[in-house]
Amino acid sequence: MPNIHHQLIIAAPAEKVYHAITTQEGLAAWWTPGAGAKPEPGSTARFPFGPHYHKEMKITALKPFEQVKWLCLEGAPEWIDTTLSFHLKPGNQETLLHAHPEMQGQLQQLSNSENLTLLIFHHDNWKDYTPMYAECNFTWARFLRSLKLLCETGKGLPWPDQHRV
Repeated sequence: MPNIHHQLIIAAPAEKVYHAITTQEGLAAWWTPGAGAKPEPGSTARFPFGPHYHKEMKITALKPFEQVKWLCLEGAPEWIDTTLSFHLKPGNQETLLHAHPEMQGQLQQLSNSENLTLLIFHHDNWKDYTPMYAECNFTWARFLRSLKLLCETGKGLPWPDQHRV
């Protein structure tokens, strides 16, 4: 089964990143305006992308400041029953580099070396490598950049602006 995986360093504490991926306010600021979510396991979050399309995610796991997991219930047919997870690994430049040497390039470009968070993102259980899979893989990278911008600067690039430079 194809899976989408991304890793990025965010120059913000894990608590701030967790807030951005679990609260209605945070999700609206980096993913899509109008997001409706409660940080409660078993609840359903709704994410509108324009007036005629939305995604719904069941929140299947929440470990404060460590992990968030969703199951897609509604959206494009290829999204249904896919799982999404956000794993947060806090640390400073030295500890993250030691544990994740593959992140050296991102770590070297940061001006702040303390209170960092490694975000490991998975969007798993796709049925096949399709044009939709390829587009979502690219667009997730853009949305994760939006999350990074929100946490580091206070301003993300949510839909429909995620592809703006």
